[in-house]
Amino acid sequence: MEELITKASIAGQLVLSYVNQPAFISQAIIIVALFVMAYGLTWWAAPRLEAKAREIRGWPAVLRLIAILLRRLVWINYVGFLTLGFILVQIAGWPARSQVMSTVLLLALAWLVISTVSQVIRSRALGRVFAVVGWIYVAATILGITENIATVLDGIGFQIGDFRLSLLRFLKAVLFLGIVFWAAFSIGDFLDQRIQRSQELTPSLRVLTGKILRIALIVIAALVWLTVIGLDITVITVFSGAIGIGVGFGLQKVVSNLFSGIIILLDRSIKPGDTITVGETFGWIRELRARFVSVVTRDGREYLIPNEDFITREVINWSYSDELVRIDVMFGASYDADPHKVSAVAIEAAGSVKRVVETQRPVCWLTAFGDSSLDFILRFWIKDPQNGLTNVRGAVLLAVWDAFKENDIRIPYPHREVIMKTPVEIAGTP
Repeated sequence: MEELITKASIAGQLVLSYVNQPAFISQAIIIVALFVMAYGLTWWAAPRLEAKAREIRGWPAVLRLIAILLRRLVWINYVGFLTLGFILVQIAGWPARSQVMSTVLLLALAWLVISTVSQVIRSRALGRVFAVVGWIYVAATILGITENIATVLDGIGFQIGDFRLSLLRFLKAVLFLGIVFWAAFSIGDFLDQRIQRSQELTPSLRVLTGKILRIALIVIAALVWLTVIGLDITVITVFSGAIGIGVGFGLQKVVSNLFSGIIILLDRSIKPGDTITVGETFGWIRELRARFVSVVTRDGREYLIPNEDFITREVINWSYSDELVRIDVMFGASYDADPHKVSAVAIEAAGSVKRVVETQRPVCWLTAFGDSSLDFILRFWIKDPQNGLTNVRGAVLLAVWDAFKENDIRIPYPHREVIMKTPVEIAGTP
């Protein structure tokens, strides 16, 4: 520690002696003045350039690039002014006085390039970390102090058996971990998008293939990371076996849902787009995930149902082997009506509804002689249950009601006969 303090004191004295030189002060004034000019130009030009950019239509990629550059317009102008200032200083014959300007120019250019490239990373936090860490490394390289910083960071650490963990190794491990996992997730997303667009695979097989690829890429990235940082994989396996039992008990539901999802994809019992009923939930499957199934109901709610429920509970898949779904509607008609005519009118009315399929003709059967009416059941077929069942029942009942009105068929009200065993006197009767 005393050695570090001594070195820091000597370095501080050298910096102060360099800063107090007239050459440095003159270059610092020029650098600050150029930044003020760049900021002023940006304040004037940014609104006008943004207004021009808003007029562009049909080029989303170009608009995204323009937006990224507009957010860094200050640095673009600053780099331009620094380049022009450096050239003018060289022309004026001050090569000795341009060292600071050239260094600042390289640092500003490095920040502009790295911050622009970081926009490729979707995660904002990860992108900022990449920009800051990348610029610090490039800045240290430009200033020629990478070896000194590496020596200091490597001197901070502790020994674990034959393995020594230093701050430098830790930072490298964290940085490389972020890089390999970002690459694994990016490649996984790219391959998954290509697989989802494939028309040769079934929806379930697309999801299963995408999940297997993602898991494989993550495992490969982890093994590569462990190998590069110098950890013995056999030690990791022994250690993981020691804690595996405890973690297994804590994550048994997660593992159960994960394997249930794989089973669902393999047996293809459900797939995206299917209309299902699980318990009290009726809706269509939007997405199959590693832990749950996303089910969207008719009222717009999205239920995230664990995969395990689709294995252990009764599931009604309305479109498992066939898209056609039969719906029953019950009604009654007066005893004065002809049951043959009632059946024919009801069939014709049901066939007039748009969602009722024409290939499967509706049927209507007399089911019982009720207390007040002839009881009928009307059966028809639809092929889009995801669009709702109650609404098509209501449409068919309205069509039947209108048809009965046109054909003078009455739907009777329930009535009861009351027989009095003893005479009843009504007050006020003459």
